Amino acid sequence: MDDFYREIIIDRYQNPHFRGELDPHDITFEDSNPLCGDELRIDVRINGEKKIVDARFSGRGCAISLASADLLLEYVQGKSIEEVKALSKDDVLDLLGIELGPVRLKCALLSLKVLKAGAYGLVEASDELVE
Repeated sequence: MDDFYREIIIDRYQNPHFRGELDPHDITFEDSNPLCGDELRIDVRINGEKKIVDARFSGRGCAISLASADLLLEYVQGKSIEEVKALSKDDVLDLLGIELGPVRLKCALLSLKVLKAGAYGLVEASDELVE
């Protein structure tokens, strides 16, 4: 089963569905992972009901980081900002479907950290957002 998920990760890294920038956007946030140098920005457009109608990511990073961002943004389409705030690291790990070590875990969770910081309207993201 791990091979199946590895194929999905490589495919999303090489052929992302949600890569780009939104202009205009309602929410934007960017952050980096100092351990490996991954940099990620997420732009989100919401409707009057505070539901996500579009989201895009940009930046650079490893396959895990960028595939995680792409899978997460697909997952949150149509979800409310409150639902985004309630997401956990387990939600992202379920999307990826593979076991990760501590260093790769930071890569996988960067997109969640950035998305939640934007949803909360923060100026600076905290690792506590992904617990």
